Amino acid sequence: MERRIIFCMLFFCSSMALAAPSPRILKYKQLLKKIQWLGTIVKDKDVELLHTPENPVDGCLSTAVTCFQSGILKLQPENSQDNSTFIQTTKVFKNFTFRSPEIQCESSCESYEKKSPKEFLRSFEKLIQQVIRDDSS
Repeated sequence: MERRIIFCMLFFCSSMALAAPSPRILKYKQLLKKIQWLGTIVKDKDVELLHTPENPVDGCLSTAVTCFQSGILKLQPENSQDNSTFIQTTKVFKNFTFRSPEIQCESSCESYEKKSPKEFLRSFEKLIQQVIRDDSS
């Protein structure tokens, strides 16, 4: 009887471990929430337009992420009361690392069209969602 209980416990624990998302996926999901939050408070009028990677080819994902990282540092909050939280959130992206197998990427940040901060964040959100889907597969 004890063996069955131990076996059932081991089976349950191992199945739970297999169902849990990887730490990397959890990190991407946290970043996704931060991007969405930034989108609600970012200043979108009378600001610098940002180079916005859209639909980068697989080999250029880390180049696109680097473009987003440098662009996020140029964002400003719409309301000065949100400034300290805004700055702390953008620092998270400064330290974010993304690794993917790189092929020779022909594009640079400057090759992408410039868009408003809200459009910039929506594109970054789509990119992170794509990365989560690709890593979950």
